[in-house]
Amino acid sequence: MVLGGERGNRKALGARGELIAARALLTAGLRIVERNWRCRAGELDIVAEERAPDYAQGSADARWLVLVEVRTRRGHAFGTARQAFPEKKQAKLRELAALYVQEKEWKGPWRIDAVAVQMDRSGKVVDVEHIRHAVPG
Repeated sequence: MVLGGERGNRKALGARGELIAARALLTAGLRIVERNWRCRAGELDIVAEERAPDYAQGSADARWLVLVEVRTRRGHAFGTARQAFPEKKQAKLRELAALYVQEKEWKGPWRIDAVAVQMDRSGKVVDVEHIRHAVPG
C-alpha cells in the first residue's frame, strides 16, 4: 500500500520544488515574504520582494513585489516545467496577483515570475530556471 497515493506523491514533489525555488530566489537576491498565500480564488506559491529598477516610473531603484508560481516536473512525460504555463494558468495567476495586491494595498511595482524546476525520472534536479515577468499583465 502506498500512503498518500498519486496525490501524495504530487504534493511532495510540489513541496520539494517550492523549497528548491525559494532557495534559488534567495540566491538571486530576492527576499521571501510569504509562502503558500491562500484566498478564495486559489494560492500563490511564493511572494517575494526585490530591489530593481522601475523603468516605467523612471526609478533606478524600486522595491518590487514579486508573485511567484513554481512548476515542478519529474521527467518529460507531461512536458517540461518550463512548458507548464498555459494561458488558463496565466489568467488564474493574474487574478490571484490582483487579489493579493488589493488585499495588501501594495502601491509599488509588481510582477508575476515563475520558477521552473525540472528533475529527471529519479528525482535528481536537472535545471532550475527563474523566469522574470513570466506572466504578462
